[in-house]
Parts: sequence; structure tokens; C-alpha cells
Amino acid sequence: MGIFVTRLLGWFLNLLYLGGIFLALPWLLWSAVKHGKYREGFAAKLLGHVPPREGQADCVWLHAVSVGEVNLLGTLINALRRQRPGWELVISTTTKTGYDLARKKYSEHTVFYCPLDLSWATAEAMRRVGPKLLVLAELELWPNLIQAAHRYGARIAIVNGRLSDRSTRGYLWIRPLIAHVLRRIAVIAAQDEQTARRFRQLGAHAVVTTGSLKFDGAQTERGNQRTRELGELAGFTPADVVLLAGSTQAPEEAYAIGVYQKFVAAYPELKLVLVPRHPQRFQEVAQLLDASGLAWRRRSQLGSGQPASPEDASADEGTYSALLVDSVGELGAWWGLASIGFVGGSFGSRGGQNMLEPAAYGVPTCFGPHTRNFRDIVAQLTAAEGAVTVPTLEAFEQFVGRALQDPAWAAEMGHRARQLVLAQQGATERTVEILLAANGS
Repeated sequence: MGIFVTRLLGWFLNLLYLGGIFLALPWLLWSAVKHGKYREGFAAKLLGHVPPREGQADCVWLHAVSVGEVNLLGTLINALRRQRPGWELVISTTTKTGYDLARKKYSEHTVFYCPLDLSWATAEAMRRVGPKLLVLAELELWPNLIQAAHRYGARIAIVNGRLSDRSTRGYLWIRPLIAHVLRRIAVIAAQDEQTARRFRQLGAHAVVTTGSLKFDGAQTERGNQRTRELGELAGFTPADVVLLAGSTQAPEEAYAIGVYQKFVAAYPELKLVLVPRHPQRFQEVAQLLDASGLAWRRRSQLGSGQPASPEDASADEGTYSALLVDSVGELGAWWGLASIGFVGGSFGSRGGQNMLEPAAYGVPTCFGPHTRNFRDIVAQLTAAEGAVTVPTLEAFEQFVGRALQDPAWAAEMGHRARQLVLAQQGATERTVEILLAANGS
């Protein structure tokens, strides 16, 4: 496409985005008031007023949408710092939870909200940052952002590239546009060969297969310092059997509470840990625990001397049976304490959450039937008999019951899962080599 067509496309997208924002404005305002979402970063998002970079060092801009992608970039950022200590790394995110976690996790780096894909905002952000390399995690095909990076002379890369069958079919309807965007990208590091073929089908040329960064980012040692600290804080003992439901959405917390109540009388050593996916649901889950009659605590109460729950105000910290983890960014370490795992977002419409974290620790793990976001990983885990899909609440109950009744079966499942993760690691090194080549280093 010529320059005129590119600019015309950019302004057409501007109108499309602004129209969408206008239509969604009532919902955005409601979310801002009720949940505190979308209140921050307006100057960066709408005008591109991100923190200007002052130094002259080569800069890499890494973009991660939310919590999952922020965690994903950890091994890559560490490897880049080792390989190129003189480079300046900046990180952008889209969501507030992602921003908060990035500020905490990468405090030594500049973190900001990524501008919306408006031509003026992306151009201004690119002018202020001046990166030599723009790195997009998984699949962030924002045409104006990519065009702005290209216009300002930055090379563009996608790492841990992910593209589902469904997304591919949708993009094929606008293949000329997508192919134009993909040709601006210097290299796409795809998670697997099937994904690489999908990118090529859409018109991408520079596609390589590296494996998934998620395997490298997964902690495999239960005795790591953070997991030990959390176990001591929670008061767990080696005799405890911990049923952990992580990254959950409604109604999965209610399912987990019901399953726990079904077995706790027969297995008094059983503990329940709930880790909701979204912070705005912490209070909703707290109300479920109140209604359950269980003695429970919040993660934020541990060590505070506060009572276990309103129903059992006399209980001390050692007598509670359920824990609500009302914090962000700790789930990876909590998985190291689990004896039995359930990965949420899989009974609803979200499409599943990361099941590699419990697998890497050797946790016998199950998840619901809706895992399209991790289809390939689910296929690998189930083929290795390292995890189980539970299509119904009854199947979830049966899985937990068998894991409790047959610990040897559960332990063998966890072992197979951990071995699969160990065998797949190494994607970070391959990805760094590709980024260095793309940057001309």
C-alpha cells in the first residue's frame, strides 16, 4: 500500500475506534465508578503522553496487555538484561492490574499505559520513547501502533506468538489489511509450528518457531523462597492437603467451595485456597465464603491478628480452613503449595487460564471444558496424562475424590506434568537470539 492509502487506513481506524469508545462510554463510566477501572492513564492512552525518555541508550519497548503477559515477559526481560546490559527497557500495559503488577515486578524500569491505537497517540508515544525495537507479546496487531513504530524507524517483533483457528478465520476476511500489518513486522516468534503456519497463511513472511515462553517462566521447584514464605504465612504444614482453585471466575469459586465441603469431613487435613482472576471480585467471593459457614481468612489478613471470619470471630490464625488470596501477582508462588489444582476461567466463557504453573510444580491438575486460549498446551498435558479436563461439576468432584483416595495416582499425574514442562523449556534463549538479530545486534 502507498503512503496515501496507509494514512487513509489510519484515519478510518481512528473513526472506528472513536465510534466504539462513544458507544461503550456508558459501560466504561459504570466500570470506572463501580470497579475503579479505566480511571488512570488517560493522557497516555488518548494522547500518547507517556514518560519521555531522556537517555541515548538503545531502547526496547515491550508491550504486555495484562497480568498474564506481564508475568510472561519476566524471563525475557532478565535474559535481555544479561545479554545487553546497556539497553534501556520500557514496559507498557493495557489494564490497571497489568500496570500495577508491572510497576511492582519491574520497578527498575519505566512502566506506562500503552496508547490506544489512535494515529496521533501512537505517533506521540513513539516520538517520546524512541525505541529501536518494539516487542509485542503473543498477538497485539494494532495497525496504527505498528505503523508508527515503522515510521519512526523501530523494528517490530512478536514474541510467544499465539493465533487460534478462530482468530485466523476471522482475520482471513480482512487478509489484505492483516497482511499489510504483518509485513511491517521484522520477525514473529511463534509458539509452535501450527501457529507459525497460521501466521504465514495471513501473509506473514518472517516467522520462526521458538516454543512457548510460558514453559520457561514456570517455576518448577516447590522449595523456592517465595512459596516457602507464603506457606509459613498461611500456617500450612506438611500434613495439610491443599485444594487450590486459581484464576477463577463465577461460578467456579462456588463449585470449589462445594467440592471442598463434600470431602472435608472425611479428610480433615484438607485446606481450600481460592485465587479469583479479577480483584474487583474479591468481595463477591468473600460473601460466598461467609455464606458457606467455613472459617476462612483473606490473604491480606495473614499475620495481622484479625479474626478468621465474621462467623468465627474467636478463631485464631491456625484454625481456618479456607483462604481467599486477595492479592495480584502471587498465584504462581501459591501453586507451589497445592496438592490438588483446578485452573479457572474454564467453566465459563473466558477460554481458560495458564495451567502450566501448577503443571510445572507437579500438581495434579484439572480444568473445565472451555480452554480455547490454551488449546495446544491442554492437548500436550492431556496427551501426556499430566492433567484432566472435567466437563461438569460432578467430574470436578470425582477428580478431587480420586486424588484424595489415591495419592499415588495423583502424584504420578503431577510427575508427568512436571516432566513435560522441563522437556519444553528453552524458548527464552531462542527468542533472545531472534530479537538480537532483528535489532541488528
